[in-house]
Amino acid sequence: MKTTLISVTELVALPPSDVLIVDCRYDPFDAGKGERDYRAEHIPSAVFASLDRDLSDLTRILLGLGRHPLPSEETFSAALGCWGWRCGSQVVCYDAGNGALAAARLWWLLRLCGVQEAAVLDGGYAAWKAAGQPVSPDITQRESTQVSLHYDVSQVVLDHAAVTRFKQELLLDARATPRYLGEVEPLDRAAGHVPGAANRPFSENLEADGRFKPSAELRQAFLAVIGAHSPEQVVHMCGSGVTACHNLLAMEHAGLTGSRLYAPSWSGWVSDPSRPVAVGS
Repeated sequence: MKTTLISVTELVALPPSDVLIVDCRYDPFDAGKGERDYRAEHIPSAVFASLDRDLSDLTRILLGLGRHPLPSEETFSAALGCWGWRCGSQVVCYDAGNGALAAARLWWLLRLCGVQEAAVLDGGYAAWKAAGQPVSPDITQRESTQVSLHYDVSQVVLDHAAVTRFKQELLLDARATPRYLGEVEPLDRAAGHVPGAANRPFSENLEADGRFKPSAELRQAFLAVIGAHSPEQVVHMCGSGVTACHNLLAMEHAGLTGSRLYAPSWSGWVSDPSRPVAVGS
């Protein structure tokens, strides 16, 4: 079983009956594009996961939980049941390329429920097509299952006040550096970062072709960023709790296990104008 990344070659070698493939393609500036792309073509037997509908609960945005609040346990369990997920089966998540938008989010949600047999397709759909593998426009219909999973709340930070009480923890922001510095903000109310947070753009996890860098290289890079902090003391964030999962995945792939996610992230933090905002380095 693969628990972090899986290559195209490794996926092709899996018997189709033993794997649940989930297409997570998403465009933050066109929410419907991912599903349109899926309906046009996708990896054969893949089902589609909507970041907004299946991997988030947008009805909770006004609660200050960020642009992509976590779905309820019931909503996420229902989605898995609709996809025909069975306990112990290998799940493979992919998006358009580098896994940063929704594939890593689905991988992390499964982890949050204690499901270890989940991996992100390294290089995503782009790598699949570059390898000359077949695609299909056929909408997959799998036999539904009954699923009831529960979150391990020790892996996630939801309370903004808890962030202000961090003493030993390192808050690690996965957004691009200009957003972190406050030079630009295309999506959220204010530009900048949570005071005390460090910056590790998720894009630094990747090779030029969108695949992840070797695990040893990732390990060395993250150790340089987290310094004296243990992996368990690292709490990831980004704009809305989605691309932060990419850094968490990269650390797990590098053998740096046990970091957590500040799920509301920057969009949740700035939902209250009274919270402090830092700019610059």
